[in-house]
Amino acid sequence: MDFGLLGGVRARVGGADLDIGHTRRRSVLAALLLESGRPVPAERLVDRVWGDQPPLRAKETLYGYVSKLRSAGIDIQRRPGGYLLDTDRVDLVEFRALAKRARAEADSDRAAELYDQALALWRGEALDGLDSPWFAQVRESLQAERAAVELDRNDVAIRLGHHADLLPALRDATQAHPLDERLAGQLMLALHRSGRSSEALRHYDALRRTLADELGTDPGAPLQELYLRLLGRQATPETETTRAVPRQLPAPQRWFTGREKEIADLAEPSATVVITAIGGAGGIGKTALALHWAHQHADDFPDGQLYVNLRGFDPVGDPVTPQNALRGFLEALGVADPPADLDAQSALYRSLVADKRMLVVLDNARDTAQVTPLLPGGAHCTVLVTSRLQLLGLLTAHGARSVVLDVLDEHESRAFLVSRLGAQRVEAEPDVTRELLELCGGLPLALSIIAARAVTQPDLPLSALTEELREHRLDALDDLSADLRTVFACSLRVLSDQAARLFGLIGLTCAPDLGLRAITALTGRSDTRRLLRELEAAHLVQQHRVSRYRMHDLVRLYAAEVAPAHADANIEAFIGYFAATAHDGDRLIEPHRPPVPRPDGDAAPLPDVTAAMDWFDAEYESLLAAQRLAAGHGRHDLAWHLAWALTNYHLRRGHAAEDIAVWRTALEAAYALGDRFKQVSAHKFLGMALTDVGRYDEGDHHLRQALELVDDDYGKAAAHRAMAWAMERRGDVEGALEHALAQLERFRALGIPVRVAEALNDVGYRMARLGDHAGAEAHCREALALNVELGHVEGEAATSDSLGYIAHHHGRDADAVEHYRHALTLYRQLDNSYEEATVLRHFGDVLAAVGRHAEARDAWQRALTLFRAQGRVEDTEEVLALLG
Repeated sequence: MDFGLLGGVRARVGGADLDIGHTRRRSVLAALLLESGRPVPAERLVDRVWGDQPPLRAKETLYGYVSKLRSAGIDIQRRPGGYLLDTDRVDLVEFRALAKRARAEADSDRAAELYDQALALWRGEALDGLDSPWFAQVRESLQAERAAVELDRNDVAIRLGHHADLLPALRDATQAHPLDERLAGQLMLALHRSGRSSEALRHYDALRRTLADELGTDPGAPLQELYLRLLGRQATPETETTRAVPRQLPAPQRWFTGREKEIADLAEPSATVVITAIGGAGGIGKTALALHWAHQHADDFPDGQLYVNLRGFDPVGDPVTPQNALRGFLEALGVADPPADLDAQSALYRSLVADKRMLVVLDNARDTAQVTPLLPGGAHCTVLVTSRLQLLGLLTAHGARSVVLDVLDEHESRAFLVSRLGAQRVEAEPDVTRELLELCGGLPLALSIIAARAVTQPDLPLSALTEELREHRLDALDDLSADLRTVFACSLRVLSDQAARLFGLIGLTCAPDLGLRAITALTGRSDTRRLLRELEAAHLVQQHRVSRYRMHDLVRLYAAEVAPAHADANIEAFIGYFAATAHDGDRLIEPHRPPVPRPDGDAAPLPDVTAAMDWFDAEYESLLAAQRLAAGHGRHDLAWHLAWALTNYHLRRGHAAEDIAVWRTALEAAYALGDRFKQVSAHKFLGMALTDVGRYDEGDHHLRQALELVDDDYGKAAAHRAMAWAMERRGDVEGALEHALAQLERFRALGIPVRVAEALNDVGYRMARLGDHAGAEAHCREALALNVELGHVEGEAATSDSLGYIAHHHGRDADAVEHYRHALTLYRQLDNSYEEATVLRHFGDVLAAVGRHAEARDAWQRALTLFRAQGRVEDTEEVLALLG
């Protein structure tokens, strides 16, 4: 299958276009193709396809589009990191490959042929018809790529003597891009070689005046030299002022890879550009990027390049003073005896470079005060500043632009290793390489250290390095010349004591990201937001969403190492915040659940069920981390309570696998506490979660343990309900009905109406499964009336689902449609996507039975999307069979 992006988005098989649907579906395909070989998270796809105007239930809509594309034969895979479309049969990939081959081709005729093949792949405007802001940005970038290839092709054509053929196209292009100096030079050269030198000189004169009027600048050195050549003379000491031309740039990193977006952002720099880092304090490659770009563009600065390492975060020395840095610059510019006064130095420096086209690289700056005296005043100079701090003063006072660096993605990280170790060694152990890249977390310094160790030990398999890195993380990243701990420690030196303490406390939590309330609970301080801003400025944390903060994995490990020694009270408050808020949220989700004592903690306010579900969604990974922390610190009561409070959320979201993990932890905590009720609950919920993922024998073991341990009537009734559910999952409906009847009898005796209603529905549904539709309907009607009377919406939804099933199998499909529609409405109101998926599956069955096949397929398709997202393998296979 071949894909096209250089025009309208298309997919072709055997030369024929596939029907890939409307614009939004094509947008999804294009977004995946543009990241070919790399998984794209659903959130990123939604943002790229719809921008800031996503539809309601955007992810569900996205899942539907992906499913439709798969149905068309496009192999979109679901990976942990998102959706993946791995193919190189894309016209954009072919275009770039042809252009690369052409640029490397020594034979001009062959190069011209390759350029023509590349440009012939364009069928019109790239990504034609796709209208989100992201696609507009990508389209502009692709057009710039095309223009660069056209210019390269022009150079070759002129070299081959085809200047006359080029003239019409060059005239049109210069009218469209009147300030493009390279294009102007090509037109001048083509005119000159066509015998029209006077017109070429007139074009130069017109461009010179336009540049002076609009930009206040002169043509660049390459165009000036061409002009002199056309006049019949070269630049000489008589035509140029003799000057010192400093070339101070250190050598670039030989194995530099990736950073295409950042390089593009620097392609047309403003007067000052600040390179900063996000996602890590140091070692993220700021200097490497600055030097790579500087060497690429050295010819754009014919008057020289200045460089200084300001040592703002040097582990052994003090930062370089502005006076010392300026003295070095002035000496490089030919000043034999620079003045000692800083203001005089700065004034002389600005005077010397005022009319020059120079590049100034200020590496590893400590703060804005260190940088400001080193900024030239001329409009023709470009300054690159690297720093671990956000130099906000430079941005606000001097109009600097910020180019931010994040970690390398998996593709870029792999390319880095290949450049150092060779493809054969990297690809010999693909699973090992994948884990190695994950452990390095895309941090260039970590990758460099591992690569250096591998290079110096060529016989050592990468699996050995990976094992060491897995077990000893930061120790494995110590090197004689580079040490991650030292890099991180240098960033801590600029922090206040309170911010440094917060840094260590966050490391102790082991949470992948944290909300502001959770961090405030951890610190117990009212100025937590200010301290976080201090950590942000040093790039030790990143505010990746509003009021949510994260650390790079390796930074978090270091933070845990330098955490304060006496932090038990902080950890207690942190876990207590999650336990108390989760308790309150669970009570909102399931108010009829038997109460357990509320844990101590400063809970977040949750006004309603929607707010509770939103909080659980946002804090889910942090909740799991809080439970692990509770278990590790011997707070068994809180470890158990967090599992209890997560149960209904897990049921609504279909998180069975995660439910197994939290209840295993809770089971150990219950036995450590010697609490019989907690042991029964842990066995019961663990058994249900194991059954839900098809591990029936293990699930049965724990459910029977619960039955044996329970010693109260309520607990016995609840255990019978769990056994009934598990036996039905295994296909033993008769056994399930037996336990359901025992459950109903006990709850009637206890006189608990809400549980009686649930038990009536459970009995009725199993009767229906066994063919007793009259008895089933009687039980479910009684259950429905009781649920409505009690205002038990979850029970009303479940009973409506059962009545839909009964009506369908009793030949009353019109009634079934209404029951299922009502159940869907209620489950969506409750934000219970797990049961919504189940009802959608049943709803599709009924719609198909009454001949509404298109609606049936739509219901099954939506159920399939949810089943896949919830990891429900058996349900997914059944619906796929129904969809054919």
